[in-house]
Amino acid sequence: MKIAAIAITRGGQALAERIAARIDGCDCCTITDGVIATIQRLWPRYDGLICVMAAGIVVRAIAPLCHDKKNDPCVLVIDEKGQFVISLLSGHLGGGNALSRKVAAITGGTAVITTASDVTGHTAIDLWAARHYLRALNPLAMALVSAKLINDGCVHIFIDADNDCELPDDFKAVDSANRADIILSYSTTPSSEHPEALALCPPVLFLGLGCNRGAVAADFEQAFTELCLQHRLHRHAIVGIASIDLKENEAGLLQFASDNNLPISFYSAEELNRIEGLTLSSAVLAATGAYGVAEPAAMLAAGSDDAEGKPGKLIVRKIKWKDVTAAVAVRQRVNLTTATTPQE
Repeated sequence: MKIAAIAITRGGQALAERIAARIDGCDCCTITDGVIATIQRLWPRYDGLICVMAAGIVVRAIAPLCHDKKNDPCVLVIDEKGQFVISLLSGHLGGGNALSRKVAAITGGTAVITTASDVTGHTAIDLWAARHYLRALNPLAMALVSAKLINDGCVHIFIDADNDCELPDDFKAVDSANRADIILSYSTTPSSEHPEALALCPPVLFLGLGCNRGAVAADFEQAFTELCLQHRLHRHAIVGIASIDLKENEAGLLQFASDNNLPISFYSAEELNRIEGLTLSSAVLAATGAYGVAEPAAMLAAGSDDAEGKPGKLIVRKIKWKDVTAAVAVRQRVNLTTATTPQE
Protein backbone atom coordinates (compact mmCIF):
# COMPACT_ATOMS: atom_id res chain seq x y z
CA MET A 1 0.00 0.00 0.00
CA LYS A 2 1.04 3.55 -0.72
CA ILE A 3 0.22 5.56 2.41
CA ALA A 4 0.37 9.23 3.37
CA ALA A 5 0.65 10.40 6.99
CA ILE A 6 -0.31 14.01 7.74
CA ALA A 7 -0.69 16.07 10.89
CA ILE A 8 -1.55 19.59 12.04
CA THR A 9 0.36 20.18 15.29
CA ARG A 10 4.05 19.76 16.05
CA GLY A 11 3.31 16.83 18.33
CA GLY A 12 1.14 15.28 15.66
CA GLN A 13 3.85 15.80 13.05
CA ALA A 14 6.38 14.01 15.26
CA LEU A 15 3.99 11.07 15.61
CA ALA A 16 3.32 11.02 11.86
CA GLU A 17 7.05 10.90 11.19
CA ARG A 18 7.49 8.04 13.67
CA ILE A 19 4.70 6.07 12.03
CA ALA A 20 6.01 6.73 8.52
CA ALA A 21 9.46 5.51 9.53
CA ARG A 22 8.03 2.17 10.66
CA ILE A 23 5.69 1.42 7.73
CA ASP A 24 6.97 0.57 4.26
CA GLY A 25 5.52 2.76 1.54
CA CYS A 26 4.40 5.48 3.97
CA ASP A 27 5.20 9.12 3.17
CA CYS A 28 5.05 11.82 5.80
CA CYS A 29 3.42 14.71 3.95
CA THR A 30 3.35 18.36 4.95
CA ILE A 31 0.19 20.43 5.01
CA THR A 32 0.92 23.47 2.87
CA ASP A 33 -2.47 24.57 1.54
CA GLY A 34 -4.86 23.84 4.39
CA VAL A 35 -6.00 20.54 5.86
CA ILE A 36 -9.01 20.00 3.63
CA ALA A 37 -7.17 20.95 0.43
CA THR A 38 -4.24 18.72 1.37
CA ILE A 39 -6.45 15.69 2.04
CA GLN A 40 -8.30 16.26 -1.21
CA ARG A 41 -4.99 16.54 -3.08
CA LEU A 42 -3.62 13.31 -1.58
CA TRP A 43 -6.88 11.36 -1.98
CA PRO A 44 -6.35 10.03 -5.53
CA ARG A 45 -2.61 9.48 -5.07
CA TYR A 46 -2.58 7.14 -2.07
CA ASP A 47 -4.16 3.85 -0.97
CA GLY A 48 -4.38 5.03 2.62
CA LEU A 49 -4.37 8.27 4.61
CA ILE A 50 -3.23 8.45 8.24
CA CYS A 51 -4.54 11.70 9.70
CA VAL A 52 -3.17 12.78 13.06
CA MET A 53 -5.88 15.27 13.94
CA ALA A 54 -9.51 15.57 15.04
CA ALA A 55 -12.00 13.28 13.33
CA GLY A 56 -14.37 16.13 12.51
CA ILE A 57 -12.10 17.95 10.09
CA VAL A 58 -11.24 14.67 8.37
CA VAL A 59 -14.90 13.82 7.92
CA ARG A 60 -15.60 17.25 6.41
CA ALA A 61 -12.64 16.86 4.04
CA ILE A 62 -13.47 13.38 2.74
CA ALA A 63 -17.28 13.69 2.62
CA PRO A 64 -17.43 14.97 -0.99
CA LEU A 65 -14.73 12.51 -2.10
CA CYS A 66 -16.19 9.21 -0.93
CA HIS A 67 -17.39 6.97 -3.75
CA ASP A 68 -17.35 3.26 -2.79
CA LYS A 69 -15.34 0.82 -0.74
CA LYS A 70 -13.70 -0.69 -3.81
CA ASN A 71 -12.08 2.57 -4.84
CA ASP A 72 -11.83 4.84 -1.80
CA PRO A 73 -8.51 4.83 0.07
CA CYS A 74 -8.64 3.75 3.67
CA VAL A 75 -8.60 6.59 6.19
CA LEU A 76 -7.29 6.45 9.74
CA VAL A 77 -7.71 9.17 12.36
CA ILE A 78 -5.31 9.35 15.32
CA ASP A 79 -5.01 11.70 18.26
CA GLU A 80 -1.55 13.23 18.60
CA LYS A 81 -0.74 11.08 21.63
CA GLY A 82 -1.42 7.94 19.59
CA GLN A 83 -3.89 6.64 22.14
CA PHE A 84 -6.68 5.83 19.68
CA VAL A 85 -6.25 4.73 16.06
CA ILE A 86 -9.65 4.93 14.40
CA SER A 87 -10.33 3.01 11.20
CA LEU A 88 -12.67 5.57 9.67
CA LEU A 89 -13.11 4.49 6.05
CA SER A 90 -12.54 1.40 3.87
CA GLY A 91 -11.76 -0.86 6.77
CA HIS A 92 -12.13 -4.16 4.91
CA LEU A 93 -11.31 -4.01 1.22
CA GLY A 94 -9.27 -0.85 1.65
CA GLY A 95 -7.17 -2.40 4.41
CA GLY A 96 -8.01 0.22 7.03
CA ASN A 97 -8.64 -2.22 9.85
CA ALA A 98 -5.37 -4.07 9.32
CA LEU A 99 -3.49 -0.77 9.02
CA SER A 100 -5.07 0.58 12.20
CA ARG A 101 -3.85 -2.47 14.12
CA LYS A 102 -0.36 -2.00 12.71
CA VAL A 103 -0.30 1.70 13.61
CA ALA A 104 -1.66 1.01 17.10
CA ALA A 105 1.21 -1.41 17.66
CA ILE A 106 3.62 1.39 16.78
CA THR A 107 2.00 4.04 18.97
CA GLY A 108 1.10 1.73 21.84
CA GLY A 109 -2.52 2.80 21.47
CA THR A 110 -5.82 1.09 20.80
CA ALA A 111 -7.13 0.28 17.34
CA VAL A 112 -10.74 1.44 17.14
CA ILE A 113 -12.60 -0.79 14.69
CA THR A 114 -16.35 -0.59 14.26
CA THR A 115 -17.08 -3.02 11.41
CA ALA A 116 -19.55 -5.56 12.76
CA SER A 117 -17.81 -8.69 11.50
CA ASP A 118 -14.59 -7.71 13.27
CA VAL A 119 -16.40 -6.90 16.48
CA THR A 120 -18.47 -10.10 16.51
CA GLY A 121 -15.80 -12.41 15.11
CA HIS A 122 -17.80 -13.38 12.03
CA THR A 123 -16.44 -13.72 8.51
CA ALA A 124 -16.07 -10.49 6.56
CA ILE A 125 -17.86 -11.57 3.38
CA ASP A 126 -16.26 -8.89 1.21
CA LEU A 127 -12.77 -9.91 2.28
CA TRP A 128 -13.54 -13.60 1.86
CA ALA A 129 -14.80 -12.94 -1.67
CA ALA A 130 -11.77 -10.81 -2.50
CA ARG A 131 -9.34 -13.48 -1.26
CA HIS A 132 -10.93 -15.99 -3.63
CA TYR A 133 -11.10 -13.51 -6.53
CA LEU A 134 -14.89 -13.71 -6.57
CA ARG A 135 -16.68 -10.83 -8.26
CA ALA A 136 -19.87 -9.59 -6.62
CA LEU A 137 -22.38 -9.13 -9.44
CA ASN A 138 -24.91 -7.32 -7.23
CA PRO A 139 -22.65 -5.61 -4.67
CA LEU A 140 -25.52 -3.81 -2.98
CA ALA A 141 -26.61 -7.20 -1.62
CA MET A 142 -23.30 -7.52 0.23
CA ALA A 143 -24.40 -5.32 3.13
CA LEU A 144 -27.73 -7.13 3.52
CA VAL A 145 -26.12 -10.57 3.56
CA SER A 146 -23.41 -9.37 5.94
CA ALA A 147 -26.10 -8.07 8.29
CA LYS A 148 -27.88 -11.43 8.14
CA LEU A 149 -24.64 -13.15 9.07
CA ILE A 150 -24.25 -10.90 12.10
CA ASN A 151 -27.89 -11.27 13.14
CA ASP A 152 -28.31 -15.01 12.56
CA GLY A 153 -24.77 -16.24 13.13
CA CYS A 154 -24.53 -17.94 9.73
CA VAL A 155 -25.46 -17.59 6.06
CA HIS A 156 -26.34 -20.23 3.49
CA ILE A 157 -24.34 -20.61 0.30
CA PHE A 158 -25.17 -22.50 -2.88
CA ILE A 159 -22.23 -23.56 -5.07
CA ASP A 160 -22.86 -24.99 -8.51
CA ALA A 161 -19.55 -24.14 -10.18
CA ASP A 162 -16.73 -26.65 -10.68
CA ASN A 163 -14.59 -25.45 -7.83
CA ASP A 164 -13.44 -26.58 -4.44
CA CYS A 165 -14.03 -23.66 -2.13
CA GLU A 166 -13.19 -24.05 1.54
CA LEU A 167 -16.02 -22.47 3.49
CA PRO A 168 -15.75 -20.55 6.77
CA ASP A 169 -17.46 -22.07 9.78
CA ASP A 170 -20.30 -19.56 9.62
CA PHE A 171 -21.11 -20.44 5.98
CA LYS A 172 -23.48 -23.38 5.53
CA ALA A 173 -23.71 -25.09 2.13
CA VAL A 174 -27.20 -25.77 0.75
CA ASP A 175 -28.30 -27.74 -2.30
CA SER A 176 -30.76 -25.22 -3.71
CA ALA A 177 -30.28 -21.65 -4.90
CA ASN A 178 -33.71 -20.78 -3.50
CA ARG A 179 -32.46 -21.51 0.03
CA ALA A 180 -29.25 -19.54 -0.35
CA ASP A 181 -28.13 -16.14 0.88
CA ILE A 182 -25.03 -16.41 -1.36
CA ILE A 183 -24.89 -18.01 -4.81
CA LEU A 184 -21.49 -18.92 -6.20
CA SER A 185 -21.79 -19.79 -9.88
CA TYR A 186 -20.46 -18.98 -13.33
CA SER A 187 -24.00 -19.54 -14.64
CA THR A 188 -26.62 -16.79 -14.65
CA THR A 189 -29.42 -19.29 -14.00
CA PRO A 190 -29.28 -19.66 -10.17
CA SER A 191 -29.05 -15.93 -9.47
CA SER A 192 -31.86 -15.14 -11.90
CA GLU A 193 -34.07 -17.60 -10.02
CA HIS A 194 -33.20 -16.03 -6.67
CA PRO A 195 -32.19 -12.38 -7.29
CA GLU A 196 -32.24 -11.45 -3.59
CA ALA A 197 -29.13 -13.53 -2.92
CA LEU A 198 -25.61 -12.18 -3.20
CA ALA A 199 -24.30 -13.45 -6.55
CA LEU A 200 -20.58 -14.23 -6.63
CA CYS A 201 -18.88 -15.15 -9.89
CA PRO A 202 -15.77 -17.41 -9.81
CA PRO A 203 -12.96 -16.74 -12.33
CA VAL A 204 -12.74 -20.26 -13.79
CA LEU A 205 -13.76 -20.16 -17.47
CA PHE A 206 -11.59 -19.91 -20.60
CA LEU A 207 -12.74 -18.92 -24.08
CA GLY A 208 -11.25 -20.79 -27.03
CA LEU A 209 -11.40 -18.92 -30.32
CA GLY A 210 -10.78 -19.73 -33.94
CA CYS A 211 -11.33 -17.32 -36.81
CA ASN A 212 -11.03 -16.58 -40.47
CA ARG A 213 -8.26 -14.24 -41.50
CA GLY A 214 -9.31 -10.61 -41.17
CA ALA A 215 -12.06 -11.14 -38.58
CA VAL A 216 -12.56 -7.87 -36.73
CA ALA A 217 -12.97 -7.24 -33.00
CA ALA A 218 -16.72 -6.74 -33.41
CA ASP A 219 -17.04 -10.27 -34.83
CA PHE A 220 -15.44 -11.72 -31.71
CA GLU A 221 -17.52 -9.49 -29.42
CA GLN A 222 -20.74 -10.59 -31.11
CA ALA A 223 -19.78 -14.25 -30.78
CA PHE A 224 -18.79 -13.84 -27.14
CA THR A 225 -21.99 -11.98 -26.24
CA GLU A 226 -24.25 -14.47 -28.00
CA LEU A 227 -22.43 -17.46 -26.53
CA CYS A 228 -22.82 -16.11 -22.98
CA LEU A 229 -26.50 -15.38 -23.52
CA GLN A 230 -27.23 -18.72 -25.15
CA HIS A 231 -25.47 -20.75 -22.47
CA ARG A 232 -26.31 -18.41 -19.57
CA LEU A 233 -22.71 -17.72 -18.59
CA HIS A 234 -21.45 -14.68 -16.70
CA ARG A 235 -18.97 -12.74 -18.83
CA HIS A 236 -16.97 -12.03 -15.69
CA ALA A 237 -16.31 -15.76 -15.22
CA ILE A 238 -14.13 -15.71 -18.37
CA VAL A 239 -10.55 -15.01 -17.30
CA GLY A 240 -8.59 -16.00 -20.39
CA ILE A 241 -8.68 -16.46 -24.15
CA ALA A 242 -6.84 -19.08 -26.18
CA SER A 243 -6.24 -19.82 -29.86
CA ILE A 244 -3.73 -21.37 -32.25
CA ASP A 245 -0.32 -19.74 -32.65
CA LEU A 246 -1.07 -19.00 -36.31
CA LYS A 247 -3.39 -16.26 -34.99
CA GLU A 248 -0.78 -14.49 -32.86
CA ASN A 249 -0.86 -11.46 -35.14
CA GLU A 250 -4.57 -11.45 -35.94
CA ALA A 251 -5.46 -7.80 -35.25
CA GLY A 252 -9.17 -8.34 -34.55
CA LEU A 253 -8.48 -11.11 -32.04
CA LEU A 254 -5.83 -9.07 -30.24
CA GLN A 255 -8.11 -6.03 -30.15
CA PHE A 256 -10.97 -8.10 -28.71
CA ALA A 257 -8.68 -9.42 -25.97
CA SER A 258 -7.47 -5.90 -25.19
CA ASP A 259 -10.99 -4.44 -25.18
CA ASN A 260 -12.04 -7.03 -22.58
CA ASN A 261 -8.75 -6.83 -20.65
CA LEU A 262 -8.26 -10.59 -20.95
CA PRO A 263 -4.89 -12.37 -21.31
CA ILE A 264 -4.54 -14.54 -24.41
CA SER A 265 -2.58 -17.78 -24.85
CA PHE A 266 -1.54 -19.39 -28.12
CA TYR A 267 -0.85 -23.07 -28.77
CA SER A 268 0.79 -24.92 -31.62
CA ALA A 269 -1.11 -27.38 -33.82
CA GLU A 270 0.89 -30.17 -32.19
CA GLU A 271 -0.23 -29.10 -28.72
CA LEU A 272 -3.86 -28.77 -29.81
CA ASN A 273 -3.83 -32.21 -31.44
CA ARG A 274 -2.91 -33.86 -28.13
CA ILE A 275 -6.45 -33.25 -26.87
CA GLU A 276 -8.54 -36.28 -27.82
CA GLY A 277 -12.25 -36.92 -28.24
CA LEU A 278 -13.18 -33.56 -29.77
CA THR A 279 -15.02 -32.50 -32.90
CA LEU A 280 -12.68 -32.86 -35.88
CA SER A 281 -12.74 -30.49 -38.84
CA SER A 282 -11.12 -31.38 -42.15
CA ALA A 283 -11.26 -27.73 -43.20
CA VAL A 284 -9.45 -26.57 -40.06
CA LEU A 285 -6.91 -29.38 -40.45
CA ALA A 286 -6.16 -28.32 -44.02
CA ALA A 287 -5.79 -24.66 -43.06
CA THR A 288 -3.91 -24.97 -39.75
CA GLY A 289 -2.61 -28.50 -39.28
CA ALA A 290 -4.83 -28.83 -36.20
CA TYR A 291 -7.90 -31.07 -35.95
CA GLY A 292 -9.66 -28.22 -34.17
CA VAL A 293 -8.83 -24.88 -32.53
CA ALA A 294 -11.52 -23.43 -30.27
CA GLU A 295 -12.25 -26.55 -28.19
CA PRO A 296 -8.70 -27.80 -27.52
CA ALA A 297 -7.38 -24.26 -27.02
CA ALA A 298 -10.00 -23.57 -24.34
CA MET A 299 -9.22 -26.88 -22.61
CA LEU A 300 -5.47 -26.32 -22.65
CA ALA A 301 -5.83 -22.80 -21.24
CA ALA A 302 -8.19 -24.03 -18.52
CA GLY A 303 -5.70 -26.70 -17.52
CA SER A 304 -2.59 -24.53 -17.72
CA ASP A 305 -2.14 -24.34 -13.94
CA ASP A 306 -2.95 -28.01 -13.25
CA ALA A 307 -0.03 -29.73 -11.55
CA GLU A 308 -0.74 -32.93 -13.46
CA GLY A 309 -1.16 -31.16 -16.78
CA LYS A 310 -4.82 -32.18 -16.94
CA PRO A 311 -6.80 -30.10 -19.46
CA GLY A 312 -9.92 -28.27 -18.43
CA LYS A 313 -13.42 -29.61 -18.89
CA LEU A 314 -15.24 -28.51 -22.04
CA ILE A 315 -18.63 -27.04 -21.08
CA VAL A 316 -19.58 -25.33 -24.36
CA ARG A 317 -18.69 -27.20 -27.52
CA LYS A 318 -17.66 -25.14 -30.51
CA ILE A 319 -20.18 -22.76 -31.97
CA LYS A 320 -19.64 -21.30 -35.42
CA TRP A 321 -20.40 -17.83 -36.68
CA LYS A 322 -19.50 -16.46 -40.11
CA ASP A 323 -15.88 -15.65 -39.22
CA VAL A 324 -15.47 -16.87 -35.63
CA THR A 325 -15.62 -20.20 -33.81
CA ALA A 326 -15.85 -20.28 -30.01
CA ALA A 327 -15.88 -22.81 -27.18
CA VAL A 328 -15.61 -22.63 -23.38
CA ALA A 329 -13.79 -24.80 -20.85
CA VAL A 330 -13.71 -24.70 -17.06
CA ARG A 331 -10.90 -25.55 -14.69
CA GLN A 332 -11.40 -29.00 -13.19
CA ARG A 333 -12.29 -28.80 -9.48
CA VAL A 334 -10.10 -25.76 -9.01
CA ASN A 335 -9.46 -24.49 -5.50
CA LEU A 336 -10.39 -20.84 -5.63
CA THR A 337 -7.42 -19.85 -3.50
CA THR A 338 -5.24 -20.69 -6.51
CA ALA A 339 -7.63 -19.54 -9.23
CA THR A 340 -6.36 -17.30 -11.99
CA THR A 341 -6.45 -13.68 -10.90
CA PRO A 342 -8.79 -11.71 -13.15
CA GLN A 343 -7.22 -8.84 -15.01
CA GLU A 344 -8.25 -5.42 -13.70
